[in-house]
Amino acid sequence: MHNLPRAESTARRAVAHRYFLEDEPVPQPIEFYFDFTSPYGYLVSEKIDEIAARYGRRVKWRPFLMGVALQATGAPVLTTVPLKGAYALRDFARSARFLDVPYRQPATFPLATQNAARAYYWLHDVDCQTARAYAHAVFRAYFTEGLNIAALDAVLDLAAARGADRDALAEALNGPALKARLKAECAAAIGKGVFGSPYLFVDDEPFFGADRLPQLERWLADGGF
Repeated sequence: MHNLPRAESTARRAVAHRYFLEDEPVPQPIEFYFDFTSPYGYLVSEKIDEIAARYGRRVKWRPFLMGVALQATGAPVLTTVPLKGAYALRDFARSARFLDVPYRQPATFPLATQNAARAYYWLHDVDCQTARAYAHAVFRAYFTEGLNIAALDAVLDLAAARGADRDALAEALNGPALKARLKAECAAAIGKGVFGSPYLFVDDEPFFGADRLPQLERWLADGGF
């Protein structure tokens, strides 16, 4: 091995000393709770990793089921509410344009996302980068192509296209372990106060909705306000 020049070697030792010895807390990852059928969840999914990276943060993606949250709050599906539903459909598309994210309202909305969410957790346990690529693929397939992401075959195809073992995933989705895993994740989300999608935590501060991204970013920049 070639020896480093003295100045460079000294600088590297100083950096290593500072990194390992300074008592600085490691920033917690941002927690991103979402349902794959959530338009605003999709919009945030296209932005949150980039925002987090600017402030030295990682993002922990945590799919859950909006149906569980709606049951806990007693709220109806937004698009079924008189007056408010028509506005929401308009706002989905407008918000996508504002954030420069491709968007087409799916013909069938909302959809069941149990298979999509369970597959995410299985993939994450194997390889988190594959899981992240899969999550983006599910969101984009639904909100730009109108793919029926409730269908088991659609979920398996999207995962396999990102390098997952299709047969192994199919077997896991038919078993009780993944069902119990998603049930536990949903219960944990409700336990933390998550009532909709997208719902994000920066440290212990909650932010609900895609329109809270500017506040979230300022919180990251200033350490709170």
